[in-house]
Amino acid sequence: MEQATFPLLSTNWLAEHLEQADLVILESTIFMERGTAASPTSRFRSGVAEFNAEGRIPGARFADLFMQFSDPDASLPFTRPNGAQFRAAAGYLGVKADSTVVIYDRLAGQWAARLWWIFRSFGHANVYVLNGGFKKYKKEQHVIETGPHSPSTEVDYGASGPEDFVAFRNDVTRVMAGQHSGSLICLLKPDDYSGAISVRSRAGHIPTSVNLPFTDLLDDNDNTIRAADELRAAFSSVVPLDGRLIVTYCGGGIASTLGALALAAIGYTNTLEYDGSLVDWITDPQAPMELG
Repeated sequence: MEQATFPLLSTNWLAEHLEQADLVILESTIFMERGTAASPTSRFRSGVAEFNAEGRIPGARFADLFMQFSDPDASLPFTRPNGAQFRAAAGYLGVKADSTVVIYDRLAGQWAARLWWIFRSFGHANVYVLNGGFKKYKKEQHVIETGPHSPSTEVDYGASGPEDFVAFRNDVTRVMAGQHSGSLICLLKPDDYSGAISVRSRAGHIPTSVNLPFTDLLDDNDNTIRAADELRAAFSSVVPLDGRLIVTYCGGGIASTLGALALAAIGYTNTLEYDGSLVDWITDPQAPMELG
């Protein structure tokens, strides 16, 4: 496998390897629909309708981040599944522990990054994000599959590896309090980080954390993750890349996985992602929030 330790695969590589025997392509698109005056609450919507009606990468299977690759019994949305749930979801889509998995979405890559992180957190080694996603793939006029898609054959996923890359509230509290050496990076946009706007019941950010908006990691020209030297410069502008633990978080654990993906892309391995992020943090009324 080309670039075996690199978490990003090019659209050209994928277009040329669609027939690879161990390859499983997954789409993980979720759309957020903003509220209106009549219905002010924003809501998330599965991208499966677009997957079926607007075309997809040939052979792709739709991965449901609502129910299959999240814990449907958890109190918070998009909570990471447990091991049994993950193995069942992966096996349902024909993924085995040794499969090469390539993930894409139709947006900026944050949902593909989320599913990539879930696979990595359960020790799945050969999992990649399609750099530029469906936007770039389609723009380059690679072959698109339309019409009804063939259902996948369910398999036994097998044994998942050790759990890793996951931070919980107590981990974040220890870093914030200086009880554990490390840095917290918030991937929210600046106005959300500062508390100038808020879509949650408590505004602001976790004290001691620094801000690196996830959009700063993307190349607007082609929807790809920026080049490695640009990523290093972006992260170095907020934290020293000296081997310390870096914990990424955001509002609900989605954009922060794009930060985790970008860190992996520059070979920085001492990272954790706060799964619940701020929606979990603010459930504790004693957990401090900082404005500005």
